[in-house]
Amino acid sequence: MNEKFAVLLSPTPRAARLARLLATEQLRTWGLAFLLDEAAHIVAELAANAVTHARVPGRDFRLALYVTEGVLRVEVADTRGDRRPEVRCGEGESGRGLILVEALSDRWGVGEGPSPRKTVWAELDLVRPGHGNPCSGAPGDHCKGTSMKGKEPAQAHPALRAGAVHPQR
Repeated sequence: MNEKFAVLLSPTPRAARLARLLATEQLRTWGLAFLLDEAAHIVAELAANAVTHARVPGRDFRLALYVTEGVLRVEVADTRGDRRPEVRCGEGESGRGLILVEALSDRWGVGEGPSPRKTVWAELDLVRPGHGNPCSGAPGDHCKGTSMKGKEPAQAHPALRAGAVHPQR
């Protein structure tokens, strides 16, 4: 199964909500409803970060979803390559979105795009621990996922701030 979905959205709170809705509907269309909870939260956090921390009036952010080789990849690209995402472990009312992305995803990271872009991405494996073969998304393929994958949000580590790839344990 190789699938791709991409859309440009204006950098507004309404567009961040729309990104989540579009991603949810696309995953249903692809037969990947078992990933809805994790993927919807990841899209919501990455889109909200693009709108909140990387907004440049008149410049859209891009949501892309890819399914290849047993992996769903979520990408949100914005036009503030100079602002790298930062994982925070404070007690504040905000700033914990990337901790959630780390907890929900199998891997995540930040990639440089053509200047001035950056892309924050997260991947979800279509294989669920203890559930055997990868889910193809084909009709009749009854895959079962585990909500939150049994992970606890990780503590921030200096390497997370460096923009490296962040594999889960």
